[in-house]
Amino acid sequence: MKERAVDSYLSYLQVERGLSANTVQAYRSDLEAFLSFLESRGRELEEVERRDLTDYLQSLYARLSPRSVTRKVVSLRSFFRFLLLDGYLQHDPSETLESPRAWLSLPKHLTASEVEALLAAPDVESRFGQRDRTMLEVLYATGLRVSELVNLRVDQVNLEAGFVRVMGKGSKERLVPLGDSAVCWLRRYLKGGRSLFKGNSNPHLFLSQQGGPMTRQNFWSIIKRLGRRIGIEEKLSPHVVRHSFATHLLENGADLRAV
Repeated sequence: MKERAVDSYLSYLQVERGLSANTVQAYRSDLEAFLSFLESRGRELEEVERRDLTDYLQSLYARLSPRSVTRKVVSLRSFFRFLLLDGYLQHDPSETLESPRAWLSLPKHLTASEVEALLAAPDVESRFGQRDRTMLEVLYATGLRVSELVNLRVDQVNLEAGFVRVMGKGSKERLVPLGDSAVCWLRRYLKGGRSLFKGNSNPHLFLSQQGGPMTRQNFWSIIKRLGRRIGIEEKLSPHVVRHSFATHLLENGADLRAV
């Protein structure tokens, strides 16, 4: 099936889409590399699942530039959509692949040891330190946007089930799981440090010194201050911490759609 499917797809690219011979050859090369990967795992094309694709992309990301990986993502998505529409496959495993646009310019990320140092930087004997540690734990565990993090309300946190309800772009609500460490710090903060802030009846989860909700600017200042304390200020921003979450998930085998 593999050879027939690939030949049909390449013919489609050349005849129906009118792609140049060089472009078709690039697609062929991408597909042959992927098929070799499948063969090494003893997998047939019709057996491909989400996990096979994410493992393949992870192996590429470890040795190729983001732009090179992007081209291969485009090739795979186009190929599997063709196979689905032409009846070679009953489902399209590539629908789980992240949009290639997300791979074009990846920001810096922290190493695992730098994340550990950042998480340990706040003085958790104070209410401010408990808040800061908890915000970092939640940010790292969930990969929330900073605007989503600072706008979290207490009633959006479900510690028993281990998730937060987040209102994202387009007013779409989603459930985001928390790790054990984030749950632990949320319990400590909610039972201890948060009650010591002014305005602790405020519905927002994370409070400022004045008792109002934390702002993006305040959190940015906190991260920069903690970065100076551990010597990594230059490479720090809330987005870098968020991207570190995604990178470390991929390094440990998470699938791209979840990330």
